[in-house]
Amino acid sequence: MKTLKPVSRWVVAVASLLMVSAYFVPLWQILMWAPQYPEGLEMDIWINNITGDVKVISALNHYIGMKHIEVEMFPEFGYMIYIVGFLIGFGLLTALVNRRGMLLSFCILLIGTGIAALVDFWLWGYDYGHNLDPTAAINIPGMTYQPPLIGTKQLLNFTAFSGPDIGGWLFMVSGVLVVGAMIFEIYKGRKV
Repeated sequence: MKTLKPVSRWVVAVASLLMVSAYFVPLWQILMWAPQYPEGLEMDIWINNITGDVKVISALNHYIGMKHIEVEMFPEFGYMIYIVGFLIGFGLLTALVNRRGMLLSFCILLIGTGIAALVDFWLWGYDYGHNLDPTAAINIPGMTYQPPLIGTKQLLNFTAFSGPDIGGWLFMVSGVLVVGAMIFEIYKGRKV
């Protein structure tokens, strides 16, 4: 089995260590603005918690029939720390073992985990925005309130934005570094 170039090993190690940030900074953010909230409302999603204006957003959402936002409604918070820990460990092991096959496996794991996280978040948003209480104070027939997965969306008089926070951006940088290392290895392997 082919070994990695020294630069690829360093890149994989650095990419893995960048993911440690997930334990210390928020991964995702949801921001909302409306005429009555010109300064905006913010909700930060961490590896195992939600912070920011969660109570205010939850109370406002309850008027239109959405469930109250609570940490307990996210079973992912119970195991995300282990998934990220596994990714970090697998990446460091890849750099240590020094095999191209492991680098390919690490690439697939990172991409697969990123896709799974986005799908999971979209499914949660769909359920949260579509399964509304029909006895809510504000009930507009046919209206749903699914927050955007990535980007901006108008929800009644609120403009909602959803996107990566510091930890999410660092995860993306890690992914780009690992995929770049794999491309570099393939390119260098063909030149030999």
